Amino acid sequence: MVVPKHTSRCFRLLLAGLLYLLPALLCAQDTIQLDYTDISQIHLEEPSRKMRKKIASAYIGPEDSLPAVFQQLRFTKGVVHPIYIPSDHVTKKIAVRFNLCNSADSAQSVWFFPGLYFWKVQLYKLQDNGQLEQLPSIMPKEPTEISYRKLTLQPHDSCVIVAELTQVRTHLNGLRPRLIHPEYLQAAVITLDNSNIESKVFTYVFCGLLMMMILFSLANYFMNRNAEFLYYAGYAFFLGLMLFIKGIYSYHSSDFGFFQEGYLDFIMQSVGCLLYMPFMQTYLATRTRHPFLHRLYNFGMIMLVGSMIAFTLVHYFTWNFALENYIENIAKGLLLIIIFIFLVYSIRRWEDRLLRYLFWGNFCLFFFSLFSLLMLTGNIIPRDLPAIFKSSIFYYELGILLELIFFLMGLNYKNRRQLIAQAQERERLKAENLMNEYEREIAVYKGQQEERERISADMHDELGSGMTAIRLMSEIARNKMKENTPIEIEKISRSADEVLNKMNAIIWSMNSGNDSVDNLVSYIRSYALEYFENTPIACRIYTPETISERELSGDKRRNLFLCVKETLNNALKHSKASEIRIYFMTDEILTIKIVDNGVGIDLQKIRKFGNGLKNIAKRMESIGGSYQIENNNGTVTTLRLPL
Repeated sequence: MVVPKHTSRCFRLLLAGLLYLLPALLCAQDTIQLDYTDISQIHLEEPSRKMRKKIASAYIGPEDSLPAVFQQLRFTKGVVHPIYIPSDHVTKKIAVRFNLCNSADSAQSVWFFPGLYFWKVQLYKLQDNGQLEQLPSIMPKEPTEISYRKLTLQPHDSCVIVAELTQVRTHLNGLRPRLIHPEYLQAAVITLDNSNIESKVFTYVFCGLLMMMILFSLANYFMNRNAEFLYYAGYAFFLGLMLFIKGIYSYHSSDFGFFQEGYLDFIMQSVGCLLYMPFMQTYLATRTRHPFLHRLYNFGMIMLVGSMIAFTLVHYFTWNFALENYIENIAKGLLLIIIFIFLVYSIRRWEDRLLRYLFWGNFCLFFFSLFSLLMLTGNIIPRDLPAIFKSSIFYYELGILLELIFFLMGLNYKNRRQLIAQAQERERLKAENLMNEYEREIAVYKGQQEERERISADMHDELGSGMTAIRLMSEIARNKMKENTPIEIEKISRSADEVLNKMNAIIWSMNSGNDSVDNLVSYIRSYALEYFENTPIACRIYTPETISERELSGDKRRNLFLCVKETLNNALKHSKASEIRIYFMTDEILTIKIVDNGVGIDLQKIRKFGNGLKNIAKRMESIGGSYQIENNNGTVTTLRLPL
């Protein structure tokens, strides 16, 4: 730090300088006495806390030229507003006056830096006649440090410097002048940039998370075409870009950084919030499920569009930064009110689990955004905390991060719920398709049944009557001829009887009204008793007390009947039995057991000549049943069919 040397030589130099500037001071009617800063004694820098005591400052109009109004200025010693410049003074220019001297035997240079948010810095040298001489604007080579100006004093020279400062339109403005040794400039810039390095690192990490969220949302959008993911990707993009630019350009002075801080910051934040609202509408299906929230977010979108338009007009066409800042704060306040209303709405519908996830996310965003806003507007920054916790942007980022975490939890829950709903929908469609297929099969079956009934009716009416007529005529002919009846007439009569019996069996099997186990048992019983009526074999039928009323298709009835018929025919021809018993059992399996007391059956002959028995086996297999024949004091034939 600088410790002035009070040598007689320096004293004479300072006295000469005061006498030299006396006419100008009298002309400006300003009696403020300022200490000189010897730039040859600045080894690193003259810090802001010392420079503030050695300057005088005044405000001038935004369109005023300092040389034109300098004579009328009334300077105030030190900094008028030591922390932040009020919003009604932001668009004004600041005139800063300070004294420099060089006690060295060679020319000395120094860098003047007024503070972070001054996009134009013009230096003047006060002449003997009270006029200002404009000095050349020498800036560093780095384009991100446009607020630094270089001053050079000749050996044993002194002067009064007046700086004209044009402020950036932001609420963060503050006059913090410094004088920096040329060789220390780069280190001073780095030191200033690193003064909030923890917050910057957090910002970059957070922006990386937002980038991954953007890619995740875009991937979901392109795969599923859900507009909610596109809206959220836009929301994350604009907020992430705003924070990333802030992280890069904060604690630097550049044209784009000033443009972002003064105008683009609010616009990008508003566009991000503008996209967040349709995201909430689609994510929660507010149009159908939450009409109140739908109207609330519509109001929010209209409010944001109006705020951005008003902000732009005031920013570019007026000098009223107080109104501009008021519009920004009102918009942010209304956004907080919208979030608060959503929180109250969610509490009243706490049973909705998806709303609960969004409640906690928006609660964190509301709390930390409100705290960040109060830090900016109320200057409630706790000074005894680490640098990262004194950054208002840190709390805003923390709120967004927590909101993002709860959003992902809600998204996971919603996706899980959608997967369940999709699975249920697939099952419903599958069941519906099966039902449609079943209905089509039923329709086909009904058509077949109707056709069967029509055919059976036609056979009964047409063929049946015809065969009956043939039989009657053959009987009449045989009665007339008596002993002289030709054998052909006998064959015609028997054939007519056989055809009529077969036709009746076909008609019975085709009639859908007979599709039951009960009907099958009755039909077989009637047929068996009639078949053995005039034979030496006594037929006995054994049926259960209750017979199952289950349905049995015509095809199964017909095949079972033909199998029983073939078995009875074999018993009559080959068994030499005096008795045959037929047992019916109708549980889960329909069982028909035919038992005779005859000579039994030769199993070797079955393999060689049993075509009828092979047909029985094929018929039972075709309808999903089974067939078994065995010797047990006669022949035992068992037919089984699962019901």
